[in-house]
Amino acid sequence: MRLWRSVVGKLWMTILLLVSFVLVILTILLIQFFEKYHVDQIEQNLSDTAEKISGIIESHRNDGLGEEIVFEIVDDPMAVAIAYDKERFHYSPNVNESNKIPSYVFLNDDELSKVFTQQKIIKKELSLSELHESGSRFNNYIVAGVPLHLNDNETGAIFIYQSLGVLKETTKQTANLILLAAGIAIVLTTIFAFFLSTRITAPLRRMREAAFELSKGNFDTRVPFLSHDEIGELAIAFNQMGKRLKFNMNVLRQEKEQLTNILSSMADGVMTFSRDGTILITNPPAERFLQQWPIDGNEANYPIPPEMAELLERAVADEKEHTGELSIQGRYYVVIVSPLYTHDQKSVRGAVAVIRDMTEERRLDKLRIDFVANVSHELRTPIAMLQGYSEAIIDDIAGSEEEKQEIIKIIYDESLRIGRLVNELLDMARMEAGHITLNFEEVDVGVFVERITSKFQTIARDNKIDLKSHIEKEGVLFSLDPDKIEQVLTNLIDNAMRYTHENGKITVTQSVVKGGITISVEDDGTGIPEEDLPFVFERFYKADKARTRGRAGTGLGLAIAKNIVNTHQGQLTVTSKLGEGTTFTLFLPNRS
Repeated sequence: MRLWRSVVGKLWMTILLLVSFVLVILTILLIQFFEKYHVDQIEQNLSDTAEKISGIIESHRNDGLGEEIVFEIVDDPMAVAIAYDKERFHYSPNVNESNKIPSYVFLNDDELSKVFTQQKIIKKELSLSELHESGSRFNNYIVAGVPLHLNDNETGAIFIYQSLGVLKETTKQTANLILLAAGIAIVLTTIFAFFLSTRITAPLRRMREAAFELSKGNFDTRVPFLSHDEIGELAIAFNQMGKRLKFNMNVLRQEKEQLTNILSSMADGVMTFSRDGTILITNPPAERFLQQWPIDGNEANYPIPPEMAELLERAVADEKEHTGELSIQGRYYVVIVSPLYTHDQKSVRGAVAVIRDMTEERRLDKLRIDFVANVSHELRTPIAMLQGYSEAIIDDIAGSEEEKQEIIKIIYDESLRIGRLVNELLDMARMEAGHITLNFEEVDVGVFVERITSKFQTIARDNKIDLKSHIEKEGVLFSLDPDKIEQVLTNLIDNAMRYTHENGKITVTQSVVKGGITISVEDDGTGIPEEDLPFVFERFYKADKARTRGRAGTGLGLAIAKNIVNTHQGQLTVTSKLGEGTTFTLFLPNRS
């Protein structure tokens, strides 16, 4: 079994099968060629003989010597049938019952009958399976028929035929010769293929043994090359590879030191630089950091931020560690750059930078500070008013019953305001805890958006704002919680009304996209500063309370909207540019 699995066995069997296949095809083609050649020769010979016989019979039509001459010149295996007309057929003496073709065959055959009717010369291979038990081709006859012109009114025919049985022995001998030659060729091919395979695979086996030695770390192993062909060149290349591997091991040892420094701080982004500032190695967090740079075309020539390049230059120059802070696209990073020494620790060959993303820490600090400040701010005003008006009632400052009722109404409104704040905080807590329940319904989204937009038309006209809705495709049915999504859109449109100036424009657009639908609320109002964009969906966020139109909210609306959309497995995103406007986009996926 090992022989068939080796290269020697595979080459041997491949060459042997290829030669055998070619010889088999060649044998079949040669046998067919010789058989066809002999048949063509017989047909031509019979046709020529038939024409000669016809000439002899026609030239001796009056003296009666024609038949005698013809029967004298016709020998086995040919046989002749002279038809003076359709009734009189004379056969040559060598015709017996075993090789006689009855006259009705010549008269009834579609092609042979044309010798009588159309005076044509016909050559045909005739099968008389009903006269012979065997259906072999060697029992067929080759028939040649030529017209016979005796008198003006008499038309006959000469039919000369021969059995194909004579081809049987010839074909058999030809096949035996070809098969003998093929057998000799296969034997010689086997010997040659085995010899050639052995010559090719012997140096390959030596290379395999040398490769195992290389895998064990013995890089001084060499393969002898005894020829200058491709295998010899392969041996030379193998020896050069061993030398190169030994050299590369020293280089890899130095690279291992760099990778060790990177792996030791994989939690943060790590980059190594050469002395001229070329980036050598980065890890995934560092790659994400570099993808945020550059921010615009003016900084496109800088692979890293200028502040980081300055830290790198200082670390290489004074061979000390330097720390700095960066802010890119609203994210904050702390960068620590340390010099990277050569193997002998005598000179600086570059620097390694550790990049720590502090955005989350900064965000949490800001949220903590803002939460305390915003809750205090939101509660201070209503509590102060409750306290002040309560004291007014206690001190009996109100002079009339109407004034007392007004004070009581103010106290009641402020208590409702505190209640709304507490309820929204409770709603936020329930949503974040996953206790919200959605009631999905099939809703015509276009009609749904039109209805919500129409609720704000009166307020929009009062504030001189052009509020429009744009439905890209009518009659789209979609499964969603209409109450919750209406709460989201109401909040988005209400916010757009607050931050849009007079004669401004607000557009609510609904479209069908791959995987779901989108609803966007776009305004051309004051916009949101870039540094505030990451925080717009946080609780109590208010970018600039002075920009509201006298209806300051609690700062919880967008946070609640974000949670509702997330519960629908969707996304709520915002894009804005200061002074140009803001677009909130709501994406809801199809329910599977």
